[in-house]
Amino acid sequence: MKVEGRIFFLVAVFSVIVAGIYAYMTGTMTRDGVEPVGVVALILTGGLAFLAGSYLQFVARRIEPRPEDREDAEISDGAGELGFFSPGSYWPIALAAAAALTGVALAFFHIWLLIIALGLVIVAIGGLVFEYHTGPNHD
Repeated sequence: MKVEGRIFFLVAVFSVIVAGIYAYMTGTMTRDGVEPVGVVALILTGGLAFLAGSYLQFVARRIEPRPEDREDAEISDGAGELGFFSPGSYWPIALAAAAALTGVALAFFHIWLLIIALGLVIVAIGGLVFEYHTGPNHD
């Protein structure tokens, strides 16, 4: 996780540097002065990347090094089971459709559609999370 943390730190530094360049360029090349929305967005992007990088570095110190973090690791060190991934789940499609409907509702600011779409998002998330915890064999 150390590599991923460094990548996020680089993105954070890049975003803050670009925010300074953007503020300078908009301040000197336009009559309206510094464009605040872009500067704030770039600074917040850097802050969010710094937050994610800090978390990854924090976790990396508390777990044993993964094969990706060791320089003496072989390709075969990363072999094995990576986790369980559902081979035939339709819930990701339902979640994507509900999220798209939520985006449309926000874009056109239809509150009634937003309420329905958020309900569908909650149902899809619940279906995705509890997909293998339902049925006659589970209590």
